[in-house]
Amino acid sequence: MPVTKFSVPEKYTYLSGFGGYHQSEAIPGALPIGINSPQLPPFSLSTERISGTSFTAPRSQNLQTWLYLVHPSLSHSDFSPLPSSYRSPSILSSDEEFHLTPNALRWNDFPITPNQDWISSQKIIAKSGSPAKKEGLAYMIYAASESMPPQTIFSSSDSDYLIIPQSGTLDIHTELGHLLVRQNEICVIPRGIRYRVSLPNGPARGYICELYQGHFQLPELGPIGSCSLANVRDFQIPTAYFEGSISNGVATCEREAWTVVTKLAGKLWQCSQAHTPFDIAAWHGTYYPYKYDLGRFSAIGSISFDHPDPSISTVLTAPSHREPGTAVVDFAIFPPRWLVMEGTYRPPYFHRNSISEFAGVVINSQEEESVWNKGEGFGPFGATLNGAMVSHGMDRRTHEQARKQELRPEKVGMEGFTMFLLESERMMGVSGWALEAAGEGGSKGPISGALKDQEKAKL
Repeated sequence: MPVTKFSVPEKYTYLSGFGGYHQSEAIPGALPIGINSPQLPPFSLSTERISGTSFTAPRSQNLQTWLYLVHPSLSHSDFSPLPSSYRSPSILSSDEEFHLTPNALRWNDFPITPNQDWISSQKIIAKSGSPAKKEGLAYMIYAASESMPPQTIFSSSDSDYLIIPQSGTLDIHTELGHLLVRQNEICVIPRGIRYRVSLPNGPARGYICELYQGHFQLPELGPIGSCSLANVRDFQIPTAYFEGSISNGVATCEREAWTVVTKLAGKLWQCSQAHTPFDIAAWHGTYYPYKYDLGRFSAIGSISFDHPDPSISTVLTAPSHREPGTAVVDFAIFPPRWLVMEGTYRPPYFHRNSISEFAGVVINSQEEESVWNKGEGFGPFGATLNGAMVSHGMDRRTHEQARKQELRPEKVGMEGFTMFLLESERMMGVSGWALEAAGEGGSKGPISGALKDQEKAKL
């Protein structure tokens, strides 16, 4: 079957279907019938709505979810800046300077800071636009060795988080329910949704695409038809989970101290509340987190000659509407697949693109060394960034082999890993930390290390 053979078994149940209207009850009867905001909801719950779009957005694009919970989310203290002692020095800051460069950048293996959790391990690679203006996006990495502190939750008021694990497992407890996100799965946490991240199987690392502008959606299929690529039914949405009880027909929850951390305009803030944030007994709507198994992606390609554009590998897109066919970001993958084109140069041809390209690797094997030879290309936790009109292509040896090889049907890509690509219409400014890390093994820099490595790949 076209699914990933996960080494970590699933432990949660899900709803299915991208973009559909879903509803879920942790307590039978908690959802009101025929009315969104009754005077007195079942079990004396409170009603709250979280809106991801304007009220008057077209019906097909309108994102909102009704929540039925014990305590409204405003039941907390005032926010204050998060102490700098908790943050990683290189976490995204709205005051940080970002550098545009006409050079291709490459990270062989991002350096990892020990003893970090989901929040503190996030480091900015590149950014364009402003979360305060709700325009643009950013690319980050995370490399967590610890679960988030007890009684702590996080949310981003800036962006939707597209999380791309490279290694390890994330157990994500959101307000709307649980997501177990493993290697070769992705997940999206919409802006404003609160959650905490635990590491059930040890350290976890990967990539994050912060989308400041709009929301992710499935690409239009055009002449492809009604199916293939990422199919609607294969996206999984959490089911409601309630931390509380029913006493005399009234829903109650534990009174306990929790810390709420939020990101606003690139800075971290915190407040406290005296109850669990997971007191939502039921919900219904179109605004929710979800995950997707990349092993279910139905790749298509050329069966005669020439290369189709990499847009046929798009999993999710965020259209910009600036001009037809452009996107704030496209998320594409290149899993193991067959190449059969005749009379065609089969590797990616040399290219200059008005779109910036950020690429990395997702590893699905727990035994990284068994599926990855560090002597070839960048390592398991690396990436490349080719900005607007930056020349890129194959190294000399690969280029010459491709010009001489006998063209037979061949399966390309090693089992156990998948290349991913984030393409954006925007010019991405690179953080100082990322420039320092852009040397061989993630240790040389600032930019000279990346340039030295790039020289090796020149014809």
